[in-house]
Amino acid sequence: MFGTNLLVGHHITLRAMEPEDLEVLYTLENDTSLWDISSVNVPYSRYTLKQFIANGAHDIYTDGQMRLMIESMEDGTVVGMADLVDFNPRHQRAEIGIVLSRDYRNQGYGTEVLKLMEQYVVEFLHIHQLYAYVSIYNTASIRLFQKSGYEETATLKQWIYTSKGYVDVKIFQKFFENNPDKALVK
Repeated sequence: MFGTNLLVGHHITLRAMEPEDLEVLYTLENDTSLWDISSVNVPYSRYTLKQFIANGAHDIYTDGQMRLMIESMEDGTVVGMADLVDFNPRHQRAEIGIVLSRDYRNQGYGTEVLKLMEQYVVEFLHIHQLYAYVSIYNTASIRLFQKSGYEETATLKQWIYTSKGYVDVKIFQKFFENNPDKALVK
């Protein structure tokens, strides 16, 4: 465990979105190089994103999703976002997604985000599994999930349409004990 606050690690803090995050959100959501790995295919306006920050319930049980900002503890810079989507409390699972700004990739932030998110979902949401869809061309994410103990359980053929044509996607899953007092990984 990293400390008494499950959303605080050694180098980062995971926190709720604030109005001041608008420009970071705008930049990441409108980075067309990331669109191939998401379902985004149109730019978001600042107005739309401002409304999202201001008007969302920001309750995973209400929205079925949750977004946390990844903030560097060194200087308070927002280095990316972590999402839980398709949250299903009945089946105790959620899809996890992480996006880091270009300057902060391949520096260990993703690994720390996954550890913090895993502890949070097990202890507070009682999640049994996290899963991720990863394009076969996203080698950095594949390495991240493999080294973090996620099992590659399937390949979905021609799953997403990208600028390169149809691309296969790997599904990674990690299962947890339902009792937070036990070890996280089965």
